[in-house]
This record gives sequence, C-alpha cells and structure tokens, in this order.
Amino acid sequence: MAKKDVPPRWDRKMQQRLARGEAAALGELYDRFASLVHGLAHRVLGDERAADGITREVFVHVWEHPDTYDPKQGPLRTWVATLTHRLAVQRLRATETAALAREGSGTPEELEHKVRRASVAARADYIVQSMPVPLRSALERAYFQRRDYRQTATDLGITEDEARRRLRLGLQLLSTAHESEAPGAPPGYGGAV
Repeated sequence: MAKKDVPPRWDRKMQQRLARGEAAALGELYDRFASLVHGLAHRVLGDERAADGITREVFVHVWEHPDTYDPKQGPLRTWVATLTHRLAVQRLRATETAALAREGSGTPEELEHKVRRASVAARADYIVQSMPVPLRSALERAYFQRRDYRQTATDLGITEDEARRRLRLGLQLLSTAHESEAPGAPPGYGGAV
C-alpha cells in the first residue's frame, strides 16, 4: 500500500477503540460527526425528528458493528456519511411508500424522483462540507453573496485567475453529486441510492 493510500491514523485508532468496546470512543466519534450525520439525514428526510432517529441509528450501528468499517476502503467520515445516506434514503422510501399506499396519491415514479432529488441534495451538501476551505469560501461568495470571480478574488485577496480556478474546481466537485455513489465513497461502500 502506497503512503498516500494509508488511512488516517485517527480513523484506524478509532475503529480499533470501537472494536474493543470503548464507550469514550463512541462519545468522541459522536462529537466529531453528529452534526454531519444529523445534517445529511435532515437534508434527505426534511424532518427534524426523523433526522434525530437516523442519527441514533447510525451511532448504534457504529457501536454494534465497528468491524464493518474498513480503514483501507476510505476515511471514517465517508463511511459514516455513506451509512447515514443509506439509512435516510431507506427511511424516506419506507415513509413515502406508506403514504402512497395510504393516500393513493402520487406514483412510484414520483416517489423515486423525490428520493433521487433528496439524495442528490444530501450528496451536494456533503461535498461542500468536505471540500477544502479555499474552494468552499470561493463558492459561498459566488453563490450566496452573488459575487463574480473578480469580486471573489478581491474579497479573498487572491488573483482573478486563482478565483476562477477555485470556482471551476468547486463546481466540478459539485457536479459529481449526480453520480450514484456517495461522494468520495469507494466502490462497495453502498452509497448508491
């Protein structure tokens, strides 16, 4: 395994601590990833209570099955995000299917379209949260503050060419949100919708 392929030390140690049943490790993991998990679940489900439930499910799963994380497959953050995404999409499908059967309004195609839309939005959020701060700062200025690349360059104290490069790269990363795998998830992590 090449040096760059070695998983971060924190990820390996955390997986080992969880496998030994260290409650403090779960608390540390929760502190680090709870807002990510809750945010992704809320983005998919659009419901605070449902997102709370998914957050609990994710951390229970991590506690009960720490061996399902393989540090060689990618970062712990990506594994947790992928697990969250999968559970939230399952919950959304189940909830919407039950509503479809109960009310009879809508079609299975509309359900899948809703699930797909929520899934893409959650992946886009994850991508933005995960990208390096310089890229995220440029995109936030361009999108939320309606700044062009010249204004972004001035705001960030960088050249116009660098602002264009950051915006282009950030948008390229965001364009991957439409792919069927979770962002940055290695094949087999089950990020497909």
